[in-house]
Amino acid sequence: MLPKIPPKIIEHANGGKGRIILQPIAGPDILKDKCRVYVKATLEKGCSMGVHQHKGDGEIYYILSGHGLYTDNDTTYEVKPGDAMFCPNGSRHGLENTGEEDLVFMGLIIYDN
Repeated sequence: MLPKIPPKIIEHANGGKGRIILQPIAGPDILKDKCRVYVKATLEKGCSMGVHQHKGDGEIYYILSGHGLYTDNDTTYEVKPGDAMFCPNGSRHGLENTGEEDLVFMGLIIYDN
């Protein structure tokens, strides 16, 4: 069993609206030099993760619950539970909760070695 890591709350993440709640799944002792972040993330109603660029890594989002708008570089589209998106090194992405409930997703940032 992995040790519990306290959640982290970030206000206006990457210039987004409101806050994001990050519940780490594994820490650096497990991830080592393979991944930077592995979290369960929650965007409350009306909150967003601002559009940001990845440099030296890429990120996967997997939607667990809720609905939102995902921005992939210059394209924005609706996402729902079961959707997965990948932002490769050098690309930009962001996510906004447009639903009535929390938008919960898994985030995995993988180093681009």
